[in-house]
Amino acid sequence: MISLDSPAWAKLHHAYGSASDIPVLLKQLEHHPKSGGNAEPWFSLWSALAHQGDVYSASFAAVPHVIRALAIDPAKASSDYFAFPAWVEICRQRQKLAVPDDLSGDYFQAIRDLAGLVSPSAMRDWDINMLRAAMAALAVSKGFAVVAEAAQELDDQTAESFLKLQNLR
Repeated sequence: MISLDSPAWAKLHHAYGSASDIPVLLKQLEHHPKSGGNAEPWFSLWSALAHQGDVYSASFAAVPHVIRALAIDPAKASSDYFAFPAWVEICRQRQKLAVPDDLSGDYFQAIRDLAGLVSPSAMRDWDINMLRAAMAALAVSKGFAVVAEAAQELDDQTAESFLKLQNLR
């Protein structure tokens, strides 16, 4: 994992250019900030690293840091700790992007680690956003990016419609 103090971040890219600003945002995740709306640092991380379905070299470098911060205390983590890495992997697979060799080992290990962090986060009540994010994280960690993408869109109404289409309701 690239150290948050490494000058290598300046050589990585995100939606707006050099990723030298990303380590400061990632350091804030260790304190489990709230998410939603324009809440920082999540708003800036999503905007720069998963911009309109596009992902970048800095996205792949950031995911292990997000998951490391999640692992500190999964029970305190907001839904973005699961949704963000899941979305990066969904976009990567959708676009058939290769992860740079120097980032791939840490990136793919972090994606696999997501599955083990879902259960500890279930020690508290979940809203629908947390449920969707956890399901998506579990799906991508097991290689099911399309299912993960569907999970991120799932709510009671969508599930009910699906069940009716399948003649299960």
